[in-house]
Order: sequence, then structure tokens, then C-alpha cells
Amino acid sequence: MKSKPLPADPMIRQLIRQAQNAQMGRRTVLAGAGAGATALALAACSTGTSTKPTPAADTSATDKTIRWDNWALYVDVDDAGTYPTQDAFTAQTGISVEYTEAVDDNNSYYGKVKDQLALGRDIGADTVCLTDWMVSRMIRFGYTQELDHANIPNLANLLPSLQDVDFDPGRAMSVPWQGGFAGLAWNKEKYPQGLTSVEDLWAPELKGRVGVLSEMRDTMGLIMLDQGVDISGEWGEDEFTAAIEEFKKQVADGQIRNIKGNSYKEDLANEDTLAAIVWSGDIVQLNAENGDKWGFVLPEKGGTLWNDNFVVPIGSPGKRNVEELINYYYDPAVAAEVAAYVNYITPVAGAKEAMMAIDPVLAADPLIFPDEATLANAYVFRGLDGTEEQTFDAQFQAVLLGAA
Repeated sequence: MKSKPLPADPMIRQLIRQAQNAQMGRRTVLAGAGAGATALALAACSTGTSTKPTPAADTSATDKTIRWDNWALYVDVDDAGTYPTQDAFTAQTGISVEYTEAVDDNNSYYGKVKDQLALGRDIGADTVCLTDWMVSRMIRFGYTQELDHANIPNLANLLPSLQDVDFDPGRAMSVPWQGGFAGLAWNKEKYPQGLTSVEDLWAPELKGRVGVLSEMRDTMGLIMLDQGVDISGEWGEDEFTAAIEEFKKQVADGQIRNIKGNSYKEDLANEDTLAAIVWSGDIVQLNAENGDKWGFVLPEKGGTLWNDNFVVPIGSPGKRNVEELINYYYDPAVAAEVAAYVNYITPVAGAKEAMMAIDPVLAADPLIFPDEATLANAYVFRGLDGTEEQTFDAQFQAVLLGAA
């Protein structure tokens, strides 16, 4: 029996809707990739072809396999390296899952597959989970297939605040997978005084031990917030340039040591980095794996909020299979099992109640099930037009290349 959608608090509804509508990202190009990184970022902003490709014929009836590309540490896995919920899905449906941690950041993944997408070809994945702003681009270019909601009855469990977004009205092309925050983390043993603001990262005693994210919208978003800019409101090139100058200074002075995507977690674990701009769920996982060594906080002037989403690429022949997969993961009990491992924000109504049976402590964690107070301090990096995206990405990449 499906759970009915829970009513959303007005503030929660507004903030999470902003996170979807503003097309913000979770990750972008990794630092240290050389001049090709900037070229990739700019090429990824191209406007696509004038003729949209045609969806592939669906062979789900005869080929019971799903190829799923996702980020690292983004689904439940046991000590044997197998995926319990995926195994249960296969047992329930007869559909096997080929799961690959193929996404390290949105732009680099898109750069690898955009040419095949433009031609309507199979990219080697039947579904991939990417961030709002990248999903918006793919939908705009006609690179995704329309979902048949009749095949996803559990979509009724999608939180009301996420059901209708400007880049995908009525969720015709995309369905949320997980969401989260960007904030500050520090090694509590090595830096017990902790952090409350981005400015605290610039303390002399942290010189050369600070890390930031290669996601422009998170790193620049937190710096801009620290400078008093409402990143979800009206701001322009002047505000962004002021933040870039601060970022550039901290890199040039050697205060910032590491600018990375997913691999920033290793720098925290080996203590190369003692304080950093991070993603919320990663710190919960690091603490679970290594002891309660790291503190996490949304800065006093605010953190960022984002969501990643399922899409079916235009050349995938397995859309019906993917719809069954989405339906399975929108069962609140399954969503709770995933959330207990990944520790990000689940979009499934009823998952918090299901989590009570798994781990009441996690059910009360505002980083997994945000309360009003947590969301009141979370902001969304506003949507950028094509010119802004290209301009701001180029400025950000110039700093990254200078740090390489």
C-alpha cells in the first residue's frame, strides 16, 4: 500500500522548490585538469543542435537490464561491496542492475556523452542522476525521454514541494534522487575551536590546510553569502567578481590547499585538509566510517541547497525498466534504507517514519530530514542564463587552473 504524500511546511516547500527551480549544481569540473578543464566547461554550455533527437525504441520487454550511472557513495552498499536494495529490486522484478560510479562531476560527465546525446545515440547508461541545472540543460536540448507516470505509481510519494519545477513542469522528464547542503566541516581533534563562518577558513593557523569544492555554485555561493549577498535573489557581475577576488586571494596566498570534487573526502580523512567547504551527507558518512572526528555546520550567513535527479538519456532502450526502478526507490521503506546509508535528503514522503524503525537517531537528523530551522539558513544559487553561466564558469576555472 502506498503512503500518501505528507503536507510540507510552507518554508520547507518554498526553499526546496527554489532549489529545484534555480537549477543549481552539486559539482562541476575538478581542479588540476589543465587547460582542458576550461575548454570542457565552456563547451558544455553550448546550446545544442536545432534538431532534437528521437527517443530510442524501448526493448525493456526482452532485455531485463538497467545500466545506472551515479555518483560515488550515493546508494546503499554492504561490507561485501554489493548493493542490498538493488539486489532486492532484482529479486522482486527480475531486472538486473549494472551500477557504475561514473559521475564525478556534472560537466565532465556531460562532456563525455554530449556528442552521442546530440545524435540520439546510446551513451551506455539507461539512467543517470545529475544535478538540477544540468538536467535543465539536457531537457532543453531534447536529450532526455519523457517518463510514463502510469508506470511509476509510487511517484505519489514525491514530496509536494518537488512535484512541479520550472525546468520540468509536472516532472515529465526527471525525478529527484537525493538532495543536500554545502557547508563547513573541520577536524575536531586538530582544530577544536571549530568554524562558524567562511571567514573562519582564512584563520592564519589553517593556512595550507583548507579545502574547497570544485563546484562553482557551492564554493562561490558560500563566499558570496559570507559577503552579504543573497545568492537566491538579485545579484550580478559585480557581486560575483568581488567573491572571485576573495577566492583568488586565498588561493594565491596558499590559504586554500585543495580544490576538488568527490575526492575531497580523502583529504579530510588523511588530514591533509583540516577545514573545508563540503557536502553534508559526506561528513555524516566520514564520521560513521572513521569515528566522530569532523564537525559540520551551515555557516552563520547561510549554506547552499541542491538536488540530483534521475533522467533517461534519449538513446536508452530501457526506459520502462528505469520506470520500474524509480517506482521501487519511491517506496518509503526503500527510500529510508538508502537514506540510512547515503545520509542525504530523501525526496520521498513517508521515509522519515520508515527511518524510525531503522535508526531513530538518523530520523531526527536535520541534514537528512531538514526542519524549518535548518532550511531557514539554506540558500539556492539563482539560475544563470547562458551568458552568465559561461562568464562565471570561465572566471572560476581561471582560478582553478592557476592553483593547479
